[in-house]
Amino acid sequence: MAYTLKKFVLEKPTLAFRFLMDTFDISMGEAQKMVDKRRVFVEEEQLLKKSALIVGNIGVVVFEGNPKGLLPVFETEDFAVFEKPSGVMMHPRKRSDGYTLNDEIKSLYGKDANAAHRIDKSTSGLVLVGKHKQAEIDLKRIFATRQVQKSYLALVHGKIDDVIIINEKLKRDVETSQIRLKVHVDERGKSSQTKITPLHYFADKNATLVEAIPYTGRQHQIRVHLFHVKHHIVGDPIYGIDEVCAEKFLDGLMSEEEQFELTKSSRLLLHAQSLTFEYKGIPYKIESTFDAKTIFYNLMKGSK
Repeated sequence: MAYTLKKFVLEKPTLAFRFLMDTFDISMGEAQKMVDKRRVFVEEEQLLKKSALIVGNIGVVVFEGNPKGLLPVFETEDFAVFEKPSGVMMHPRKRSDGYTLNDEIKSLYGKDANAAHRIDKSTSGLVLVGKHKQAEIDLKRIFATRQVQKSYLALVHGKIDDVIIINEKLKRDVETSQIRLKVHVDERGKSSQTKITPLHYFADKNATLVEAIPYTGRQHQIRVHLFHVKHHIVGDPIYGIDEVCAEKFLDGLMSEEEQFELTKSSRLLLHAQSLTFEYKGIPYKIESTFDAKTIFYNLMKGSK
């Protein structure tokens, strides 16, 4: 389990942040953040005041990695690149989330190592990780200033013959949607642009393998843009099926069999294929060796 409740007995009244700093060898800011995130308990009651004096039975929820041996596909002194499997979250949101990519990152490089960007749980592929805090800051800055070019591979429904440039604004929390976190094409949204290039058409599946390059970094951008042009991604359990079914999936109530029948695959057929950027004056282009053409074809319903 990623988050564990550690128990302590404190015999003398001590400032909460001081106890956390000394016990976990962390800074005052990190200690205060633990209280802010409601991860500290005194006599089983949640601690709300970081400057409070605490004593007695203390419980602290901490992250403890449970790595499975996933190793980076590329690394330097400052950063590493992992190939995240589909179905694995980037980091846990609650104690019950279990294994995430953070289990590998923290176990290999320590508590200050963090991913510089995110990809969806359902998406597989390359993730860039800062091994220390300054590297994380530097890498996040080049992402924020669009100095990183990302490419994805996807298997989509229907035939695409030509390159498509999709310029459609995207917005979350549209009033007409019953799914709060779903993203929609909406004129009130943020400018978003994606380039779609067809790579191979599978006539027997009526599906096209495409390269998708997002020039902006909006949530679910590629998924929403492809859905908008009537070529939604095979295996997408949110875009391409009705919202009642999508809500069922998000609530964890949809069986694997039902997902396969509805979406034509056991997983979202979207893979983060390459990262191109410059770091400390050195250009990098890191490409996945994932065989999307073969694997995605075989994962789509109807393969032999």
